[in-house]
Amino acid sequence: MKSKLLSFPYILCMIFLVIIPLLLIGYYSIIDFDGNLTLNNFSQVFEPMFLRIIWRSIRLAVISTAICFVIGYPIAYILASRDFVKKSFLLFLFIVPMWMNFLLRTYAWLTILENNGIVNTIFRALGFDGFQLLYTEGAVVLGMVYNYLPFMVLPIYTVLTKMDNSLLEASADLGANRRKTFTKVVFPLSIPGVASGVTMVFMPSVTTFVISNLLGGADFLLIGNLIEQQFFRANNWYFGAALAVVMIVIILVCNTFVTLFDKNDDNEREAKRKHEKA
Repeated sequence: MKSKLLSFPYILCMIFLVIIPLLLIGYYSIIDFDGNLTLNNFSQVFEPMFLRIIWRSIRLAVISTAICFVIGYPIAYILASRDFVKKSFLLFLFIVPMWMNFLLRTYAWLTILENNGIVNTIFRALGFDGFQLLYTEGAVVLGMVYNYLPFMVLPIYTVLTKMDNSLLEASADLGANRRKTFTKVVFPLSIPGVASGVTMVFMPSVTTFVISNLLGGADFLLIGNLIEQQFFRANNWYFGAALAVVMIVIILVCNTFVTLFDKNDDNEREAKRKHEKA
């Protein structure tokens, strides 16, 4: 009885902050301006123009997630290494930007990438012409990687620090070199952290609209920008809700894929343990 009472505030928050908003989004997505049931909102989503925006959102989110993984895994591995003495300082450098406002961090890149910004000033001082860095896909990807990289590093770092060092010692005793130890022991055991990192980077990347607004320009649309426009500018909540439902489905499919990959990896490791015991 006591545990049920303690869970009541959580259940109440879930009902009012998650379930009811989701139901409202679902309701608005299947009605028109007159309140009649319709699927025209969803048929509009699959028009070529909007499909291109959705594809661009997924593509840039995948690219950003891949870059975060390529950069973040080695950093997490170094931080988790027992031989790295300055891990606390480097970890502090990753956490400090997260203390700043997300909008301010993104605004900072405006002054760095603009035509008269720091980067172009350095290029001109070296004798090169200035480059169009701002309002490009590259600028948007850079903003995503910069803002979401800690969400890739920290889960992987947490998993690696909790790894049993005796497994590494056993691998060395059995004659495995560092490369084989990493591919056969370290990386498979870090898959849960990788899965969490991929999810935590992909979700905000595919839904972002602040980064694409500031670094991509007013004409650079992702699915998050499109939803924001429908709700706050076009006052078309019905089409905006349909877009939100499609975005939720995309995220759920991607999360399901990552979860299944993680479960398959767990099943393989469990099968190997049983085989070794036999």
